[in-house]
Amino acid sequence: MHEGENAEQPTRSELRAAESARSRRTAPAERPRAGKRSEGWPSRRAKAAAATPAAQRTDAAESTARAPRPSATVRRVGPLRVVATVLVVPAIVGTVAMPAYALMPSGELFQASGAFSFAVAEAQALDVSAQASGAPLSTDAYSVTTKAEIEEAARTAEEQAQAAWAAELASRGSGAYAIYTVKAEGDDYPWWDQIPDDYGGGLSPLRYYYRECVDFVAWRLNRDAGVTSAPWKWDWSNLASGSAYAWADEWVSHGWPTSDVPVVGAVAWFPYNHVAYVQSINSDGSVNIEEYNQNSDHSYHRRTIGAGDALYLYPPA
Repeated sequence: MHEGENAEQPTRSELRAAESARSRRTAPAERPRAGKRSEGWPSRRAKAAAATPAAQRTDAAESTARAPRPSATVRRVGPLRVVATVLVVPAIVGTVAMPAYALMPSGELFQASGAFSFAVAEAQALDVSAQASGAPLSTDAYSVTTKAEIEEAARTAEEQAQAAWAAELASRGSGAYAIYTVKAEGDDYPWWDQIPDDYGGGLSPLRYYYRECVDFVAWRLNRDAGVTSAPWKWDWSNLASGSAYAWADEWVSHGWPTSDVPVVGAVAWFPYNHVAYVQSINSDGSVNIEEYNQNSDHSYHRRTIGAGDALYLYPPA
């Protein structure tokens, strides 16, 4: 301030404020940038609200207040979902988290499946010799038995059985009638050369065993009835049982006569389990009989006995 001047000079702040005011009055209004709202610049929504009558704004506000707000959807959980959850969740947990168990064949009732597999492996363990891997393979190590070879083997077995039987008979010293390869004089028994039961033989067509005393006598009774081939009149089913000791009782049960008086064609019955055929009667009352297997040699024999040495079963009607 110089001397002689009585007016106050403005400060710098006042000068800046005055300059700013002149700039706002003279400069054109600038539009606010996007995203920012300047003071004094009305928005579109504000302009629309200003242009809308007050009554309409009031009705719109009331309608908005009355409109129900959307709410979140509530999903009900049914009983089936609960049951499924109770069953499935523990099963999944047990399958994933728990070890498998199995019934052991011995020891404790239940053990882990790993132990079970180990037990099975131990039960089926097999030691193989090292020589097995080096064994040569051959496709010629087998053979096929032909029909001719089978038949030949059967003939050989039969011949061996007959040879054994012949040796047994020869050791007993029963004479010429014991030789199985020779048919004795007077012997008309058709199966005289068959193997007996003692050496694996079977049943004759009369259903008694070959070369037994009962089979020979049954043959003679058929022959005397005029039957020498099937169908047979007498066999095991309608004559007597297989054992000779039961023949006397069989005769009584059938109602056929028995006596201590011999007749030709009758059956001589002996209580020691043997039967024979009465061939003839001598003048002195003795009896000539024919028989098989009298001394367990399965051969044909003739001999003479006293009239009282046997019970006589008369030929059936």
